[in-house]
Amino acid sequence: MLDTNPLTICRLIELAREIHEQQSLETIASTDDLPDEDDEEPRHQPDLDCGDSLLREFAAIIDDLEPDQQQQLVALLWLGRGDFTLDEWNADLKQAQQAWNENTADYLIRHPQLADFLSEGLDLFGYRCD
Repeated sequence: MLDTNPLTICRLIELAREIHEQQSLETIASTDDLPDEDDEEPRHQPDLDCGDSLLREFAAIIDDLEPDQQQQLVALLWLGRGDFTLDEWNADLKQAQQAWNENTADYLIRHPQLADFLSEGLDLFGYRCD
């Protein structure tokens, strides 16, 4: 059973799509990622820790969830990714509980297909974000 509010998960899906789209555009649009001959470091390195407002909102929503709800999000990611089936939800949750730490937002957002995986997981529970 999914106890985390599906509307909250839908907002996280929306934010993840925007964040990953923005990261892709920044990476593609930036020709300054390579160092100049005189530079040792690239002038621009897209990073998920860029601190923009979308990322802050994503992290704030996750941080406001109880640990068991954060664990459900991780389990939902794994479910949507195909690591578990819906019949294995309890085992999925148990593994997420054992793996849980305070870096849930960072762990989740570093999955480029997070939005798709969460959407697929929600769909298996009969929920859709429209």
